[in-house]
Amino acid sequence: MTRSLSILLVAGIGLSTLLLSGCSGDAAAAENPLQPPKGLESTQLVMSKDDPLTAAKYDLGKQLFFDPRLSGSGKTGCVSCHLPEHAFTDQRKVSPKDNGKNNTRNSPTMYNTGYLSELYWDGRKPSLESNILAAWTGQCGGKPAEVATKLEGISEYKDAFQAAFEAKPSEDTIVRALAAFLRGLRSGDSAYDRFQAGDKSAMSEAAQQGWALFSGKAGCIVCHQLPLFTDRLYHNVGIGMTAEKPDIGRGKIDKSKMGAFKTPTLREIAKTGPYFHDGSVATLREAVKVMASGGIANPHKDPLVMDRQLSDDEIDQLVAFLECLSGNQGFTKPTLPE
Repeated sequence: MTRSLSILLVAGIGLSTLLLSGCSGDAAAAENPLQPPKGLESTQLVMSKDDPLTAAKYDLGKQLFFDPRLSGSGKTGCVSCHLPEHAFTDQRKVSPKDNGKNNTRNSPTMYNTGYLSELYWDGRKPSLESNILAAWTGQCGGKPAEVATKLEGISEYKDAFQAAFEAKPSEDTIVRALAAFLRGLRSGDSAYDRFQAGDKSAMSEAAQQGWALFSGKAGCIVCHQLPLFTDRLYHNVGIGMTAEKPDIGRGKIDKSKMGAFKTPTLREIAKTGPYFHDGSVATLREAVKVMASGGIANPHKDPLVMDRQLSDDEIDQLVAFLECLSGNQGFTKPTLPE
């Protein structure tokens, strides 16, 4: 199967939207963090009722996400590992930290993280806010008190924090602003969503056959449940378990889950390679092949992962379907205060 990619530049900022053969594409929708996209209308964000998502918080969080002044060196931003043109991943197996050392796990997409109650590949953080604080101080080497003082001295930031929180920059308000931004990053209105809404031209015949396999013979939907295409649970599929010292993932928290990792969302999956928690698989087709063939054998492998005896044509059909899970949401990079 030939999968041609064409690039649509959005708002002249170099942000690309993949228009993949097999899936009809629309021009990117306007950026609207307060409005859930098609396909996610009934899905609730995980958030405190006392801290609702607002445009002011989202816009402030977006600036902070892109600002390297939050890091220890002043050179690393959240965006260093989560680039919008790659669905907020970075196309690397693992990413470097602000201190130059490498992480041990692949950077996942930030789209739809606002719907999750447990964060990181092993789910060790029980909220988006706790995840952000850990990544800010660990990955980025940020020192919250010093950063807050620095931001307080920048008039545009000072005013933005007042508008968003009626408070000055602090560890709490910085984390809450970043969390608001991530909750506003929602991927939906994909070709699949339009197909389900009645537009039968949105997906090619091959993609439609892939959807039938996904929800039937291939069994993908058991763990990649609608509408987020994840069950939010942890499964051992064998990736990395043949290493001399394997990453035991969720096993550090729950010994019954040795080598298990969170089921990743499949929304935006065509843009987020390399795949799996260690970034060990380069292409989407290869990743599908690994899973459809039953993963990698090890004593802790989840019995749900089994060889589905799929043909090469059926693998191609699954890939064609997965390519139709890219949303058409717009995004404009922010201008940072000086």
